[in-house]
Amino acid sequence: MHAVSKINRVCVFCGSADGTDPNYVDLAVALGADLANRGVGLVYGGAHVGLMGAVADAALAHGGEVTGVIPASLRDREIAHTGLTELVVVDDMHSRKRHMYDISDGFCALPGGYGTLDEIFEATTWSQLGLHAGGVRKPVTLVDTDGFWEPMVAFLDAAVGAGFVKAHNRGLIGYVDAASRVVPALEVAVATRVPLGRA
Repeated sequence: MHAVSKINRVCVFCGSADGTDPNYVDLAVALGADLANRGVGLVYGGAHVGLMGAVADAALAHGGEVTGVIPASLRDREIAHTGLTELVVVDDMHSRKRHMYDISDGFCALPGGYGTLDEIFEATTWSQLGLHAGGVRKPVTLVDTDGFWEPMVAFLDAAVGAGFVKAHNRGLIGYVDAASRVVPALEVAVATRVPLGRA
């Protein structure tokens, strides 16, 4: 049995749209509620729309702490959430991601598009290279519904088979099929980090 490390804040990557399947919104709501009920803070991109708004609203409705981080240039376009515990306005996308990474213990990804994919892979690459604050490896977990992430999982496994992702780094991106499994999965991953120097 692996030791468990406490997760205090989870950064959630997800779409600024609702998507075509109502289950996507349901998953975001379930995740926000679960984080709040566990006393785990939510960090996300600061918008009031799409899955971003759904996860934030659910966390707030259950008494959770929610920190949004949004660039000034997107404050109006993405409709910044004005009811958060804290809304941090930064200069640009790079600053947004850096700040979210720095204040989070781990990451999870709900369904989303290009921005979500960018965040997943950048956060994972930083872990692989030891670029997060303190040189720690911070895990990412894909949160699935209706098989949304199955092609991604297949791609990652294929990348290992093709020799482009080392087997010991494959575990930097996990996979769960329910919101209630996110925090336990991240806590186990944090407690069993691959030592640095094996990128």
